[in-house]
Amino acid sequence: MTIDLTNQQAVITGAANGIGAAIAKAFLDAGSSVLALDSDADALAAFRKGQSGNLETATADVSDFDSLKEIAAGRNVDHLICAAAIGSGVGGFPFWNQSPADWGRVIDVTLMGTVNTLHAFVPPLLSGETDRKSVAILASVAGQIGSQTDPPYSACKAAIINFAQCAAKDFASRGIRVNAISPGMVRTALSRSVFEANKDSEAGSYEEWGIEKVEKTAPLARWQEPEEFGAMAVYLASEHGRNITGQTINIDGGQVMHS
Repeated sequence: MTIDLTNQQAVITGAANGIGAAIAKAFLDAGSSVLALDSDADALAAFRKGQSGNLETATADVSDFDSLKEIAAGRNVDHLICAAAIGSGVGGFPFWNQSPADWGRVIDVTLMGTVNTLHAFVPPLLSGETDRKSVAILASVAGQIGSQTDPPYSACKAAIINFAQCAAKDFASRGIRVNAISPGMVRTALSRSVFEANKDSEAGSYEEWGIEKVEKTAPLARWQEPEEFGAMAVYLASEHGRNITGQTINIDGGQVMHS
C-alpha cells in the first residue's frame, strides 16, 4: 500500500524526539509538507539535520496558547498531530507519594497543551476544502487503565481521549476526522523517565525493567516502536482512513483489550 500526501500540510507538536519525530518523518516520507513544533530548540535542530523533504521547524511551548495562535495564523493545515506530553518525573505508586504540586506542569503541557493546540489550529483546519483533513492526538494506555506509575499523566491522557471524542463530533459535519492513538510500551525518553522515577534500589537496567514489564502486561510480550505510530498517523490522514473518527486506536501489543 502506497500513501501519497503530496501537497498536503501536516503540523506536529512534540516533533523533535520519540514518537513525535517518527510521525513527522512518516509524513515527510509520504510527501507531505511538515511543520515540526517542539519546546526543545536544540533537539529540533538535530532532527532537521537528518531529514529530507519540505520541513519547517519552530520552537513552541504548547502551554502558551498565544504563541500557538501566532504560529497557526494564516496557515493552510490539512493534518494536525498532537504529540507533546510530559510526565511528572515523580514515582506515583501509591498516589500519595506525589503531591498536588506535581500535577500542575503535567496538566499544563499534556492536557492543556493539546487543548491549546486544537483551539489555535481550528481556523486553518476549517479553511478551504476540509473533507481530507484530520487530527490525531497521542493518548496512552495509561489513560484507559488507571496506570499507577504516574497518576497526573494517566489522568491527563484519559481526559485527552474524551476530548478527542468531543472534537470528532464537532468536526464531523465538516468532514474532518479526529482520532486518538494510544501507545503502550515504547522506548522513548518519556518511558525512561517513568523508569527512573519509579525504580527502587534493587532495580536493574532500563532495558531489563522494560522487558519484564512488557512481558507481564502485553500478550504479544514485545515493545512497540515509534515508527508504528508514524505509520498509523499517516494511514489515518490518508483516504484509507476516511471513515475512521472518534476512535482510540491502541498500538500496545494487546495490553488493553475491549470486549
